[in-house]
Amino acid sequence: MAYVQQARTTADPATYERAEKALRRSLAVQSDDNTNAQIGMGALAAARHDFPTALTWAQKATTSDPYNPVAYGVLADAYTQLGQYPASYDAVQRMNDLRPDAPALARASYTFELRGQTDQAVALMRRSLEAASTAGERSFAHAVLSTLALQTGNARQAWIEAEAGLRNAPGDSGLLEARARAETALGRAERAIADYQAAIAIAPLPHYLLGLGELQQSLGNRKAAEAQYAVLRGQEAIRRSGHTPADTDAILFEADHGQPARAVTMAQEALKTRQFIAVHDAYAWALHQAGHNAEALAQADQALALGTRSALFLYHRAVIHDSLGDVAAAHADLRAALRTEPHFHPLHAASARALLNRIDNTP
Repeated sequence: MAYVQQARTTADPATYERAEKALRRSLAVQSDDNTNAQIGMGALAAARHDFPTALTWAQKATTSDPYNPVAYGVLADAYTQLGQYPASYDAVQRMNDLRPDAPALARASYTFELRGQTDQAVALMRRSLEAASTAGERSFAHAVLSTLALQTGNARQAWIEAEAGLRNAPGDSGLLEARARAETALGRAERAIADYQAAIAIAPLPHYLLGLGELQQSLGNRKAAEAQYAVLRGQEAIRRSGHTPADTDAILFEADHGQPARAVTMAQEALKTRQFIAVHDAYAWALHQAGHNAEALAQADQALALGTRSALFLYHRAVIHDSLGDVAAAHADLRAALRTEPHFHPLHAASARALLNRIDNTP
C-alpha cells in the first residue's frame, strides 16, 4: 500500500510493479481471508485506472471482511469511476457507518460534490479535516477545500485553504498545485508559475504540467509552454507503450494541443474501463474538436447529468451548443460557467467571455 501511495504522488509507474509484487507474494503466503492484500490489489488496480478489476478485488475484500471500512472505500471508488453512482453512495454510507474517520468523511464529501451540492461537500470535508489523524489526511482535506472554494468563485478562500495546508506540509505537491490555481485566479501569475514549478519538481503529474503549460501559453510565453507540453508528450508515449488507459488530462491535452482524432480514440478506450463523468466530458471535447458535435453533445450531457458544478464542463457544452446553432443553450451554459468559477481555466475562461460577448452582441 505504501508503494501504491508512492506511485500516486511521484508519477513513477515502476512503483506499481513493486506494489503488485508485494501484494502477489502476500496472497501466495495467505490465499484465504487475506483482506488487506485484496484491498491493496483493489487500490492498485484503481491507481492504474483498471476499475473493473478494482471492483472485483473490492467485492472480494468486503466479502471476506464485511466490517472493514477501508474495503468499502475501495469499493466506493471503483463504483464511482465506473459510473455506478447509487452503488457508490451506498458503499460510502456503509464505510461511514462502520467508522466515520477522515477518509470516510472525505468520500462522503465527494458524493455531494459530484451532485453539485457544494455546501454539504464543504461541511463534510471540514469534518474530515477535524478527524484527520495524519499529515497526509490534513493536506488532502485542505487541497479539496481549496478546490471547492474555487468552484464557488472564491479564489481568496481557495488560497487561504492551500496556504493553511502548506504551513504544515510545505513540500506537498497537491497543495502547491492548489495554491497555484488559486493564485492564477487571483491574477498572481508569477507566484502561480513558481508554485507549479515546485509541485512539478516533486511530482511531474500530468495535470500539473498541463496547468503550468496553459498558464504560460495564456501569458504569451509559448516557449515555456512548449517545454511542459514536450514532457506531456513524452509521458503519453510511455503510456501508449504500456497499453494503459489515458487519463482525462491526457485526452484534453491531445484535443487542445495535438490531434483531436487521436484524442477521440483515447477517450473511447478510456470509457471501456471508466464510465466516469470526467471521461464523458473529455470525450465530448475531443469529439467537438474533431468536428463531431452531435455526438459530442450527448457526451457533454452525460458529464453534467449529476448536477456537478464544473465550469469547464459547462464551457465545453456551451461551445458544442454554439457549434450546433443552439445559441440560447450556449448562452445559458456560458453564464452558468462564469458565475460558478470566473477564472476556471487560463485559456478557456477568456474564450468563454469572448463567446458570451459575441452572443450578447449578435442582433
